[in-house]
Amino acid sequence: MRNVVAATLAVALIAGPAQVAGPVQVAGAHHRNPDRDVPCERIHWRNRNLEDTQEAVRRLIRCAQRRWSVPGGAEKALAVARCESRFIPWAYGGGNAGVYQHNLAYWRQRWVRWGSPLGLRSNPYNARSNVVVTMRMVHASQSWAPWACA
Repeated sequence: MRNVVAATLAVALIAGPAQVAGPVQVAGAHHRNPDRDVPCERIHWRNRNLEDTQEAVRRLIRCAQRRWSVPGGAEKALAVARCESRFIPWAYGGGNAGVYQHNLAYWRQRWVRWGSPLGLRSNPYNARSNVVVTMRMVHASQSWAPWACA
């Protein structure tokens, strides 16, 4: 691969800028999938106090909602998360986990469909994964129906 890149650069330098008609395409190069560019900050909640973690989760929800709009907008998304977990990534109750309290029996299949393609962690307690999976699910269905707090 390095040899191909080096040869391409050498030809471009010898030909000069007038001879290069556009971006150089390297055989076998992969194009970026824009959907893989996951927005929003990662939350390292173990290094924060509870209030800072909750504020970081609120910022994450607002950010994800801008990327994948959901019914009711950020206010609805925040209200559901407040009701489900009080914005606590490690919340657990009755077999449900994380910010949006995904049922652990369904989390894996939800993550495979909505989180794995973006390279998100498979852990439902990972705030970014939990929030992005939720936003993508709700955006696609245009419904908060799976959530009791909706």
